[in-house]
Amino acid sequence: MSVRKNLQVIHPTTPGRDLPAYVASVNSIAILTPEQEIDLAKQYYYDDNVDAARQLVLAHLRFVVHMAKSYSGYGLSQADLIQEGNVGLMKAVKRFNPEVGVRLVSFAVHWIKAEMHEYVLRNWRIVKIATTKAQRKLFFNLRSSKKQLGWLNNEETKAVADDLGVDAKVVRQMEGRMSAYDMAFDVEADNDDDMPHKAPAYFIEDKSSNIASNIENEEWEEVTNKQLHAAMSELDDRSQDILKSRWLSEDKLTLHELAGKYDVSAERIRQLEKTAMNKIKTCMQT
Repeated sequence: MSVRKNLQVIHPTTPGRDLPAYVASVNSIAILTPEQEIDLAKQYYYDDNVDAARQLVLAHLRFVVHMAKSYSGYGLSQADLIQEGNVGLMKAVKRFNPEVGVRLVSFAVHWIKAEMHEYVLRNWRIVKIATTKAQRKLFFNLRSSKKQLGWLNNEETKAVADDLGVDAKVVRQMEGRMSAYDMAFDVEADNDDDMPHKAPAYFIEDKSSNIASNIENEEWEEVTNKQLHAAMSELDDRSQDILKSRWLSEDKLTLHELAGKYDVSAERIRQLEKTAMNKIKTCMQT
């Protein structure tokens, strides 16, 4: 079975008409800890455990959605971009070696981007010319008219606009689009480095940030926050209040202020704080 067909098997809810519901669905899937990820990756790598591969894919679908947003400037369907990215994610899971020592998200980013880039290359030119039904109608009518015409003068532009029921400005914009030339995705081998125009390969993605690192940091922060809340729930009410007042509140209280609140010495508050912190560390390490 091909990789694209496997997509339907791995997750029955695919991005389509109800994209917000899909995004909410993938965001509700639990994030894997590094240990869980390695364990699942080894199960698939060594034992060909398809269910382990499925869990790896599901846990990283939110990452594909995040990446698809960076390609929103091409007028392409977000659902289609996500679908293509999901194919890249499955290819990455299939080739991921857990012994290399990197997170799956760092490895998968290249495969996901490759599929999205290929989709953009196949579709962005025609979409840039005409994105709506009205624009497509204008494009084909104007193309037919320009077989015997050069650039339209004001009278000709007005005539086409009146005939199609659009503003003359819209006709001029479409004429400009039609006169533009296609640009190669990559720089040509004999291209002059001093040329001011750059190929789309230079600007198709935002290189100002490392997407893989950003996602890893977000996942780490989410997991850490869950562990912290779980550890805090193990403390008594007074210890919880002391830690929140000392470290988690915007208006932090001093040891003496808390001592007055609980009618004990500042040294006793310090001891309770230290004990609570040690319990938190122990809970988060287990």
